[in-house]
Amino acid sequence: MTSQTPPSPAYPVPAAPQPEPPAKNTLGTIALVLAIVGFIFACIPGALIVGWILLPIAFILSIVALVAKNKRRGGALAALIISIVGTIVGVIVFVAVVGNAVDDAFNENVTAQPPAATESAEPDDDAATGEDAAESAGPDGTRANPYPIGTELRTDDWTLVVNGVDLDATDAVMAENEFNDPPEDGNVYILVNLTATYTGSDAAGAMPWALVEYVSAGGNTFDALSFDTFAVAPDAFDSLTTLYEGASTTGNAILQVPAEGVADGTLAITVDMFSDKIFVAVQ
Repeated sequence: MTSQTPPSPAYPVPAAPQPEPPAKNTLGTIALVLAIVGFIFACIPGALIVGWILLPIAFILSIVALVAKNKRRGGALAALIISIVGTIVGVIVFVAVVGNAVDDAFNENVTAQPPAATESAEPDDDAATGEDAAESAGPDGTRANPYPIGTELRTDDWTLVVNGVDLDATDAVMAENEFNDPPEDGNVYILVNLTATYTGSDAAGAMPWALVEYVSAGGNTFDALSFDTFAVAPDAFDSLTTLYEGASTTGNAILQVPAEGVADGTLAITVDMFSDKIFVAVQ
């Protein structure tokens, strides 16, 4: 007779342990708050330094919070992203602020006082038409609408006046010095008579740094004479003299320009080293 083995008793299978839910990541929350505050300050030009201090701290804390075990990572990840983006924004704002500061420092505004116009007892229709045309050409002092000869161009330290322009000064230049080179074929010497007055208050005085260029009707610029051309202007403008408050100097600046259409060009005047370029008519 075959014996049967009794069935083994059934034992309950133990349940797998449930993983603990991620704990609150306090460090990630702190990093997120610092990143948000740093981002805000990074967008404010006057408070950039605060943003630059907070954003790196938030970046470091967010990385530490991300590698922490069994901690929530959402806030830490957001802090990491915001700190990186905030740093980029801070750099852009810094570059913009520095650019504006440099522009303000090295581009001095020029004010202009045109010569008093001769008043007429009766309205002049031609003059009115000319004024309308000038207004439609653009702002005063531009190449399309240059200031007239005799306009006072003023910066904080200097006043410059173009007294007149000799558009055919070749004979006068050649007669000034026997060693003067003649102008190149198709060119002519012109003389621009200038008066520079120092209105600054530097006790050591200052030298009249004025740059005169001729711009042709075609848009080409002609400035100082080339190194292979020697020419001394009669009564030359002395840019090396030291002037003190209220003093002035007058003289001629010499330029070599194309003879064809010489009267159709304009003068580009830079009163001071960092001043804006202003255009003045040649006649």
